[in-house]
Amino acid sequence: MKKISPSILSADFTTLAAELEAIESAKADYVHIDVMDGHFVPNITIGPFIVDAVRRATSLPLDVHLMIEDPEKYVEDFAKAGSDIITVHAESTKHLHRLIQQIKELGVRAGVSLNPSTPIETIEDVIEELDLVLIMSVNPGFSGQSFIPSALKKIKKARKMIDSSLSRAELEVDGGIKVGNIKAASDAGADVFVAGSAVFGSDDYAKTISAMKAEIA
Repeated sequence: MKKISPSILSADFTTLAAELEAIESAKADYVHIDVMDGHFVPNITIGPFIVDAVRRATSLPLDVHLMIEDPEKYVEDFAKAGSDIITVHAESTKHLHRLIQQIKELGVRAGVSLNPSTPIETIEDVIEELDLVLIMSVNPGFSGQSFIPSALKKIKKARKMIDSSLSRAELEVDGGIKVGNIKAASDAGADVFVAGSAVFGSDDYAKTISAMKAEIA
């Protein structure tokens, strides 16, 4: 089953509990949490304290995306905060296999994300270890960016790699996803779709998520 993972980066943090309740009622599948450190990407967002608060406010799985340097130092904190999936960037570590194992030993599903300019072959030797592969369809750091069309080619390559390796990893796409382009990403092979401003910027979360799911059914 294909899934929608609304990114709370675009939510109203003054009413975050209500926002989480709204997307859960709207049949979202995951909550996507973008963690940025101002070093790996040019923005600073949230840390484990907010992840813990989100965990207590929703029963949805927490899809935590670490856009940070030295993620090895912090994955335990995010696991303890209640993350169900922790995704790290291949570009952020010198020892990707070790980091994947570290995450899995914490009892959390492990994902790896690739920036638009990073070739899919980067994860070829770890693909069988992964629970999730995240293809960035924008350059990470800010919400509201437009989808980069060349990401479709990378999604297709990732789909082929996952299937040929018999990996059980879900294939996620993040960046500029909306009703108008979600079908193209789905047809390319994506399983999970991160949507920030498309959901939280809409007047009706349930209507928007329903429309997205209709496009990928």
